[in-house]
Amino acid sequence: MTTYTHLSVEHTFEDRIATVTLRRPEVHNAFNGQIVQDLITAFTELSKEEQLHGVVLTGEGPSFSAGADLNLMKESVTFTAEQNLNDALRLADLLEAINTFPCPVVARVNGTAMGGGVGLVAVCDIAIAVESARFAFSEVKLGIAPAVISPYVIRKIGETNARVLFVTGERFSANRARSIGLVHSVVPDDQLDDAVQKAVNELLSSAPQAIRVCKVLAMTAGQMAPDDARRYTAETIARLRIGDEAQERLQAFLERRKRP
Repeated sequence: MTTYTHLSVEHTFEDRIATVTLRRPEVHNAFNGQIVQDLITAFTELSKEEQLHGVVLTGEGPSFSAGADLNLMKESVTFTAEQNLNDALRLADLLEAINTFPCPVVARVNGTAMGGGVGLVAVCDIAIAVESARFAFSEVKLGIAPAVISPYVIRKIGETNARVLFVTGERFSANRARSIGLVHSVVPDDQLDDAVQKAVNELLSSAPQAIRVCKVLAMTAGQMAPDDARRYTAETIARLRIGDEAQERLQAFLERRKRP
């Protein structure tokens, strides 16, 4: 079992749900090189667990993640161009690992998310935030840009919102984050766990392999040419219908008995 420096991985519901918790509360779960590597390793290892219905990603303490920490920013000033490129590519690798994770990832946004922390929210499939959470693409205030996270963020919030929020770096509320599509629901702070549990229950009641196919469909079908989508989607449903998972669940539904 892997030991992590700045995060924990816990399994619940007969190992069908994993929770990944960022554990640097003293710096608002800010990124350094180790936490980025820990997250890459954790999601790479979890991706091999075929019994998972979902993963919850959250932060310890009052913040979700403040993005890059001060020490990392100080170091980056002295990095060569190649060192800065490699550092940025590691963050890109992390975001892609979460974005393409085989089953849904639920962002339990327990507090403020800034910069790269917003990037983490953007690559999750389901995002639930507390009312007190605040968000910002604060990079511009430091003379840099939300470059690595931008492809994922723009897919969520669209160009029109990115154009204003990227250039101003302004802080915005959880309700605004919901209105632009960054998060899916906003709840009172004391109801966060209940809201996350409701989402988890929905995942647990769904067929695990079908969940994975549905995630791929949501991410790819809308970008296909019509003829490609026609063939791909037809082949997808045909393959699922003859699989053991669908056969058993459909039969249970028709017989009005409890699903497996």
